[in-house]
Amino acid sequence: RLHELLIVGEDVNENQRLADELQYQATHDSLTGIINRKEFERQVTELLHMPGDKSRHALCYLDLDQFKVINDACGHIAGDELLRQLTEKISTRVRDSDTIGRLGGDEFGILMRNCSIEQADRVAEQIRDLVESHRFMWDDKPFSIGVSIGLVPIDHDTSTFQDLLGAADIACYAAKDLGRNRVHIYHADDTDLTKRRSEMDWVAKINQALEEDRMVIYMQPIMQLADSPRQGDHYELLVRMVDDDGAIIPPGAFLPAAERYDLASKIDQWVINTAFNWFSSHPGNIARLEQCNINLSGQSLANEQVLDFILAQLDRNGLPAAKFCFEITETAAIQNLGTASNFMQSLKQRGCLFALDDFGSGLSSFSYLKQFPVDILKIDGAFVKNMVNDPIDFAMVQSINDIGHVMGKQTVAEFVEDNQTLEALRSMGVDYAQGYGVGKPVPFILPANYQKLAS
Repeated sequence: RLHELLIVGEDVNENQRLADELQYQATHDSLTGIINRKEFERQVTELLHMPGDKSRHALCYLDLDQFKVINDACGHIAGDELLRQLTEKISTRVRDSDTIGRLGGDEFGILMRNCSIEQADRVAEQIRDLVESHRFMWDDKPFSIGVSIGLVPIDHDTSTFQDLLGAADIACYAAKDLGRNRVHIYHADDTDLTKRRSEMDWVAKINQALEEDRMVIYMQPIMQLADSPRQGDHYELLVRMVDDDGAIIPPGAFLPAAERYDLASKIDQWVINTAFNWFSSHPGNIARLEQCNINLSGQSLANEQVLDFILAQLDRNGLPAAKFCFEITETAAIQNLGTASNFMQSLKQRGCLFALDDFGSGLSSFSYLKQFPVDILKIDGAFVKNMVNDPIDFAMVQSINDIGHVMGKQTVAEFVEDNQTLEALRSMGVDYAQGYGVGKPVPFILPANYQKLAS
């Protein structure tokens, strides 16, 4: 009897090689060769969920300082080469048991296993020194950068990767705030870090409020002190936020975070778009309007896109530019001297006015005044609110008013809270007054869903 045996063989080496290659690509960064953010998160999460682990670990979050300068000056090819070089150098300072991953463009994380925070701090300082001493050459030009590092201890109280990375990110921001190119260790009771975390929470709230139409515009009147045939409506627009529970949040709570995290221009554009659209659909209000003041942040002054946005809004809505005055702070104008002047000149050519807010708060106010093409000086309320009781404050208000008039500018006194101050300003010759003694801010332009939000 004939027996036959059929044997089919398959070479699995090639399939295994392809599978390994796909797995590697899925878990590693193609530029630097170290693990990517997804794999780094997986390894940290695995460590956090390890049962019965009482060991001490640390997470190190690195953000390169001035990396954008090299990208802008030399191009992204140079930036990529620098990242490769730094990755190789940093890898020489970590142990075999540690894990380094690329978390973003110029951001890295190091998981230091079985490592006290004191040991991690020493390693982080070595890495910081290594990056600082690295000289990067491109087209025969030397470049040097630094690195800000946030360090967080990992213990049994740490719950999620997001919480851990958030704490490390906050510590890294603190390192940048303290001067960059340094290591900052996270402590839950650190007041600087608590403040930074609070500000970062506001970033999410601001973006959410803009997306959900939970911003509102209030109006505060500005009173003309001298008799004049010009008796139209004159007021300043002020932005507010509606919280989840319907409460109105004042700007002092969220604008500092907006300034720090580059959201101020976004808010400025929302206010301008909302206000211009409202005026366009309420021609009676435009007819009665003498002047409407709108605040602009320092970020907007340095942003040509905001300038183009304002000009386009004026054209689209067909509004009389001369009835709108943009307020900028003295500090913002000085910090963006060249761009601020160009920004202002462009809008003044269209017919808009400009007011310099909080004038007198800077040490060099008068020396800078001639450089700004402003029409109105708003006298810093810190001098106004106590001027009837303080001769120095009174003299400051008098000086600002006199010099403003000599230069052909109108003056507005802020923080006017009582009739005594109002009459003192009137006798002094100040042109306008604003404050609770004139009128408190009141709701002006509300979102369509305001009643629902406030209920």
